[in-house]
Amino acid sequence: MKMITAIIRPERLEAVEEALREILDEGDNFRLTVDTVEGHGRQEGEVELFRGKLVRVRRVQKSRISVAVNDAYVEKSIAAIIKGARSGEAGMVGDGKIFVTALEECVRIRTGERGGQAI
Repeated sequence: MKMITAIIRPERLEAVEEALREILDEGDNFRLTVDTVEGHGRQEGEVELFRGKLVRVRRVQKSRISVAVNDAYVEKSIAAIIKGARSGEAGMVGDGKIFVTALEECVRIRTGERGGQAI
């Protein structure tokens, strides 16, 4: 089991959800967590006028998605996120990052199921 966390442009969220839905949807039981986050990397923030001065915003707003998958779905999920999040064919600075971490345990609270069945 793996936890896939992706930081993407907010405007690409729907495209990523659709790409993931194509490979992960199991009878309308698609599982995804989305947060709004701020951060900085290579993408520079917008220049804004603040109290009469031009100021570059250091942090950029992004969407963070998290999805837990069984090992068989890791590469498919990564490919789907890239497909939905990439701007154009070559991509652009600020398209985001994907992190894959091992998931030791998953427990469904309602039933007490553990492991891959709980995902």
